[in-house]
Amino acid sequence: MRATRLILASASARRTQLLTQIGVPHEVIPARLIEQREPGESIEVCVQRLAEAKAQEVLGRLCAGADAGADAGAGAAAARLVVLGADTAVAIDGQMLGKPRDEREALAMLARLSGRLHRVLCAVALAEAGGVRSALSISEVRLRHIAPDEAARYWASGEPHDKAGAYAIQGLGAVFVQALQGSYSGVMGLPLYETGLLLEQAGVGVWESEG
Repeated sequence: MRATRLILASASARRTQLLTQIGVPHEVIPARLIEQREPGESIEVCVQRLAEAKAQEVLGRLCAGADAGADAGAGAAAARLVVLGADTAVAIDGQMLGKPRDEREALAMLARLSGRLHRVLCAVALAEAGGVRSALSISEVRLRHIAPDEAARYWASGEPHDKAGAYAIQGLGAVFVQALQGSYSGVMGLPLYETGLLLEQAGVGVWESEG
């Protein structure tokens, strides 16, 4: 039986941390993809499409040999390839909030989320030669009131710069989270329940040694 080579199609340190938490050895090869919502596309369809596209893009490159380094060896080249992709979106009032481009946009996002309930949608997909499977996690998060000066200090910390919705539930932004219904790991960027199910269906074990 061939060994399985699991690839995470993301440069996200949080996703690597979460996979490591459940004992899933993996490599990291970020997807090369323009991430944008199609006209008329629902947020649910968008995040699932992007998660699947990221996994398939990396799988395609690997199968073409683009990222199979000379030091990978014949064993690695013969391994069964499985690629994990994920996509996360913050949604409020029917609109998606992505990563803020600058301070002004970050403060506007935090002001919009302040004292309100919003949704965090996180899709995960597994692609291999036989096709792609995906699952969607939807959580509801309520943030407490965030004063403008507090939001400015939070921006200055550097944490919101690369976070959808301009906050991180696993970091300093945790103090803003009044309530959460759904998946904590999904809000972080990789829903572990859904990920575990997909890995099980693909025959990829969890609680494995990294060694």
